[in-house]
Amino acid sequence: MSDGATDQGTGAAMGETEGRTGPGTGGPAGRAEVVAAELGQVPLDEGVDDSDVSIRAEVGGGVVVGHDGSSCSSEALVWAARLAERADWRLHVVRSWRMTSAPRPPTWRVGYVPPMADYEQAVLDDLRSDVAAALGPDRAASVICHAVHAAPVRALIEAGRGAELVVVGSRGRGGFSGLLLGSVTDQVVHHSPCPVTVVRTARKH
Repeated sequence: MSDGATDQGTGAAMGETEGRTGPGTGGPAGRAEVVAAELGQVPLDEGVDDSDVSIRAEVGGGVVVGHDGSSCSSEALVWAARLAERADWRLHVVRSWRMTSAPRPPTWRVGYVPPMADYEQAVLDDLRSDVAAALGPDRAASVICHAVHAAPVRALIEAGRGAELVVVGSRGRGGFSGLLLGSVTDQVVHHSPCPVTVVRTARKH
């Protein structure tokens, strides 16, 4: 595989987090809490009924790439699209979301909280726009986009169970305060059920 420096490993899953260090997160206990959150072992949006939205991406083969809206994840998307086209594989793009990270849906009004499905659609709309911007509308037309109400790592790991390969960028936008650099990527590589490619970039955002 060409088009940039990559690391390959066995394990997988994706997300919305970039690493940062912060008070109370450097020790083993703080790190364990962060990893538990990434793997979906703590509630994502506690008390929220998500029975009407997707909590996992159903993937039947092909390449899965995580996209969090960052330029680094767009570079990973472009790399994954080239590979999928050469191998004649379907390309699945996964975006993890939660109430605090979802864009405001058009149905939002002061004093009214739209249903979860409206937030999910807003995430999908943003994701499809980002995919079209990265690949162009013609190439983007064949891409399957998934908005998953789950922790980033868990979303990618579960998508990887039906994939030939998971592709992630080496950095993300940020999401959980106190994460170490590349935390989501690190957990995906170590826990993925299929091979993983990490697309490295010189970008920092």
